[in-house]
Amino acid sequence: MYQDFQTHLTSELAAIKEAGLFKNERLIASPQGADIVVNGKHVLNFCANNYLGLANHPALIAAAKKAMDERGYGMSSVRFICGTQDRHKELEQAISRYFGTEDAILYAACFDANGGVFEPLLTEEDAIISDALNHASIIDGVRLCKAQRFRYANADMAELEEQLKAAQSCRFRLIVTDGVFSMDGNVCPLDKIYELANRYNAMIMVDESHSAGVVGKTGRGVTELYQLRGKVEILTGTLGKAFGGAVGGFTTGKKEIIDLLRQRSRPYLFSNSLPPMVVAAGIEMFAMMDKTNELQDKLHRNTDYFREKMLAAGFDIKPTQSAICAVMLYDAKLSQEFSAKLQDEGIYVTGFYYPVVPKGQARIRVQISAAHEQEHLDKCIEAFIKVGKMLEVI
Repeated sequence: MYQDFQTHLTSELAAIKEAGLFKNERLIASPQGADIVVNGKHVLNFCANNYLGLANHPALIAAAKKAMDERGYGMSSVRFICGTQDRHKELEQAISRYFGTEDAILYAACFDANGGVFEPLLTEEDAIISDALNHASIIDGVRLCKAQRFRYANADMAELEEQLKAAQSCRFRLIVTDGVFSMDGNVCPLDKIYELANRYNAMIMVDESHSAGVVGKTGRGVTELYQLRGKVEILTGTLGKAFGGAVGGFTTGKKEIIDLLRQRSRPYLFSNSLPPMVVAAGIEMFAMMDKTNELQDKLHRNTDYFREKMLAAGFDIKPTQSAICAVMLYDAKLSQEFSAKLQDEGIYVTGFYYPVVPKGQARIRVQISAAHEQEHLDKCIEAFIKVGKMLEVI
């Protein structure tokens, strides 16, 4: 049978290439940072989730090395058998303190956290009201749950209210939103969501993956930004972006919710525990966050500078309160050509297009980091202007 299936796959791949939607992976031969080596050439990296520049931070590397010496390389077990070290609990407590919540639970990735949060908590008697631009992991997690599904247009509070009205007959209602929407960079209007949740007796879940470490004065996410720390029932997030850039996800929030997830969340029950080196680096990272706000301050300055200069140059950038600047090009092939020419200029970025973003909404997503110095930002802006004029974008 595989011969027939192979023909089908070859046809599908050819169609993807013909449409200009084929994704090529470029090989990095250096640690992650502001300056990386791609195909033997040094380029400036403007497409990593390394918002605080911690992916190659010496303090985190030292903590990881020490943990391997003291606690070993891997756990070889799930948490409830023999996969829980004292340091796992220490990291969970650090996450709770950081977000002002009651408890936390670790996962291999935030994709697992989102995949494992809905099914244990909600049934067909309940309702999930989800933002239309929520991350794929939320969408997949909702699919695994039998709760009734409602959807509202991105950050559209009038439509959210209508969906809450439609869900009033359900037993429990959960509003689910990204904190920062990863393709556009906009922050969810959590203050308004909170008002509607109170009015229509609903709970709230926020995915803080692109907002934790970034949004809010001290980087504690959208609940800090809107002065709602501790008032949202469920937060999910990752250690793989601003918090060191490795792996690991978490769910944090109300104690009883976390307790039930430990008993019934399938990705938690059936996946290996995080390795000691990742846990130790996470603990060290949160200790750093408690001591200083220097990296968040620098990130905010860098983002403001880059955005102001790019808008002044005439680029179409979606409004953002995060470290994500979506430079809109709209055409898929143009986004690939633009990013390729930027790499020739020493700027490493990626064009995003369907199915990652809707058709006709292709863009280059520029991600700013505290690891960037002003000369890095200036070189990136200059390259964008040069290529933008060459391709008649500006």
